[in-house]
Amino acid sequence: MTHQTDALRELFITGLVNAHAVEKQALAIMTPQVSRIEHYPEVADRLRAHIEETNAQIARLDEILGGFDTSSSTFKDLGLSMSGGMAALGHSVAGDEIVKNSFANYAFEHFEIAAYKSLLVLAEDGGFAPATPLLKQSLGEEEAMAAWIDEALPMVTRRYATLYAEAGASKAKV
Repeated sequence: MTHQTDALRELFITGLVNAHAVEKQALAIMTPQVSRIEHYPEVADRLRAHIEETNAQIARLDEILGGFDTSSSTFKDLGLSMSGGMAALGHSVAGDEIVKNSFANYAFEHFEIAAYKSLLVLAEDGGFAPATPLLKQSLGEEEAMAAWIDEALPMVTRRYATLYAEAGASKAKV
């Protein structure tokens, strides 16, 4: 192996480990959100579906990492999961929790999209072709979730405004 190949391998594995931790963080963000939603069943349903997708993404990352005889970082997984849980908790005190969660989820999906795009570049440049279809599948799921949030934001905002006008912030927030 050349120095360049070794460096790409190291960067790719680090990126995979980081993506694994980010997916664990996503679970820690979405799971409390979905358990609190009352007035936005479409959002709850889509979050539940994306939680399943996220678990599959974690399994795909584990599969790729296993091909390199390595695994995820428990420390990184735990650290980002804790920060994700704190982010979800922080929004729960907001009067417009559902709207804030929509903003945060939209941004987070784009962070994940960027991570998978970067991993795909490293896979291509490093010659890690077996990882490409798995990464593309995860990228597609993240892009679909981001698009769904984008399309749903007007509905969420309007429903929040209607519920707020009818019953106040405490009833409209989730």
